[in-house]
Amino acid sequence: MAKGKDLKPHIGIFGRRNNGKSSFINLLTQQDTAIVSEQAGTTTDPVKKSVEIFGIGPCVLIDTAGTDDSGELGKKRIERSFRTIQQIDLAVLILSNNQFDETEKKLIKQFDLINLPYVLIHNKKNNTPIFQSLKQQLETTYNKTVLDIHCLQNDYRQPVIDLLKSEILPTAYVKPSLFEGLVKAKDLVLLITPIDSEAPEGRMILPQVMALRDVLDRDAICVVVKETEISDFMAKGIRPDLVVTDSQAFALVNPLIPDDIPLTGFSVLFARIRANFEAYLQGTPHLSKLKDGDRLLVLESCTHQVSCEDIGRFKLPRWIREYTGKTLEFDTVAGFDPSPLPIENYAMVIQCGGCVVTQRQLKNRLQPAIRAGVPVSNYGMAIAYLHGMFDRATKMF
Repeated sequence: MAKGKDLKPHIGIFGRRNNGKSSFINLLTQQDTAIVSEQAGTTTDPVKKSVEIFGIGPCVLIDTAGTDDSGELGKKRIERSFRTIQQIDLAVLILSNNQFDETEKKLIKQFDLINLPYVLIHNKKNNTPIFQSLKQQLETTYNKTVLDIHCLQNDYRQPVIDLLKSEILPTAYVKPSLFEGLVKAKDLVLLITPIDSEAPEGRMILPQVMALRDVLDRDAICVVVKETEISDFMAKGIRPDLVVTDSQAFALVNPLIPDDIPLTGFSVLFARIRANFEAYLQGTPHLSKLKDGDRLLVLESCTHQVSCEDIGRFKLPRWIREYTGKTLEFDTVAGFDPSPLPIENYAMVIQCGGCVVTQRQLKNRLQPAIRAGVPVSNYGMAIAYLHGMFDRATKMF
């Protein structure tokens, strides 16, 4: 199952060195969460901290390096700070000393590029209050309220929290529902959950847990079996209203479930409520158009120990080669690392289910490919296509 902290809203703190980004985090958390120093450049790499903020709830704060850093090492730090933008649900841009020029404009341009909500905060009010002319200019240009505060005074904490809530609540606190429009009260839902070496010890993966809970929340009946017990269950003469299986078992499950019973996969349901679902629907059939020499990019959201049963690194490439009969190359990237080649060099990009990342992180991960016109898919939908049941697994949507 995904770690809880990974699905919490992520808030990134940006700004120049010594503008008070770390002090801002300490103001929010009411503790010495981040190291504070008068020396510019104390924070050298993005630092994540999972916290509970009263009025906002559990979230992950990311303290970034100053975006005005210098030198060769400083350029690398700035690059890592900018890469953090793809991973967050809300950006906080800290200003101070009435400084606002290309450094800040470049950040805001990156926020706008991916429609990332952000707030503007001017710090160190007790030393140098914001000029009213600058405040008016920023509020007019960016249609944002600019809060003038001093991070070392607790009186400013509540106004800051109120400002963050106004931006983050509409985008980050959406309760997902796997079975919206698919399951009603008293329906019988059959969940098929294979247990192999890739399954977490003693647990179930997040989409399976979400499916189980969502069925129960809808006052429906849930039956859970391994793939080896499907025939035994069906032999009892009980007819499920919907069957959901792990995508790796599509080939086995498909012939065992009558055609008139809806059948889909956990990863397909999960993709539907996350991001890029329409792009997956359009991009997945490109698997039939691959040519000899094409290179595919496989994106894993998490890092994990690799085994011979690993889907993204072994099974999926093997299935694609067998299906297409083509000589293909694969690059695999874990976490948020950049692709080894420009995105335009890939014939197709296949993303994992993304169960350990936020919706915005998953959306942003594939945006470069989508903007470049590179077909995209995800593990489950690609596997469904390769096993001849893509239409069956998606037609209910």
